[in-house]
Amino acid sequence: MTSATGHDYAWIRSSSLFRNAMEGGYGLTLVRDVAPDDVLRAMGAEVQGTCTGLDELIEQHLDQRDATDYWDDAFIAGVFTVPGTQGGWTLILQFDGGVGMRPRFLEALSADGRAVTHSTNGGAPIDLFHWYEAGELRTTFEWPTDRYGSTPDDLLPMMSEIGFDLSEDEDDTGPSTDTKAAVLALAERLTGVRVTEELLKDAVYQLGHVPEEPAEEWTKVVIDITDAHGERIYREVTREEVEAGSARAREEAEAPIVILGPSSPTL
Repeated sequence: MTSATGHDYAWIRSSSLFRNAMEGGYGLTLVRDVAPDDVLRAMGAEVQGTCTGLDELIEQHLDQRDATDYWDDAFIAGVFTVPGTQGGWTLILQFDGGVGMRPRFLEALSADGRAVTHSTNGGAPIDLFHWYEAGELRTTFEWPTDRYGSTPDDLLPMMSEIGFDLSEDEDDTGPSTDTKAAVLALAERLTGVRVTEELLKDAVYQLGHVPEEPAEEWTKVVIDITDAHGERIYREVTREEVEAGSARAREEAEAPIVILGPSSPTL
């Protein structure tokens, strides 16, 4: 296990590469003992050859975005092998506007090992971290003090050593922590993979086009609103009710409009 801390990833704040990734939305995943070809296969990706360097990967991403007018959740994944601990590792990098690695991919990719991923959705960012082991989500968080998963507290000693701010005191005036840098250090501790700007810039990426997720069938919608006076409206509406209401609205919209004049008989 490495002894990485947040200070080892201070470079992300002076890196235009990483700043652009944060602003546009990215996902970076590390998977143990799954070769790049198998990674792309597990993601249902259409293999699209290779590219050299991060600039070419970004160009592939932009071409794909232009072709779809940004309307779907498909993305280009770039993958390559990296040295780490306890086996071989594959790094997966995607600039997807913040879609992040899909849970079903992480479950499959970690089925016989480990997967660690972090992402940012760009804009007013949501920064997420996930650790999967043997197909199970062990720890996930946006804020380090608000963790979920089957073992949400297993990483606490490691997180404390790295430099995460684990205080829940809202009035804490201690030194601020770069949580994103700390997340990269946490990923390194779990994988042994040191991510550097040079590593991402110079890699030869195998490319795969990951298609949009198929739409899920839905059976109901939930209306749950609390107004300014504290009054709550909660209602579950079935799909049948929604479709019946839509049919009535269409009938009313398509019905002929009758305009009554002064001499028209009263209806």
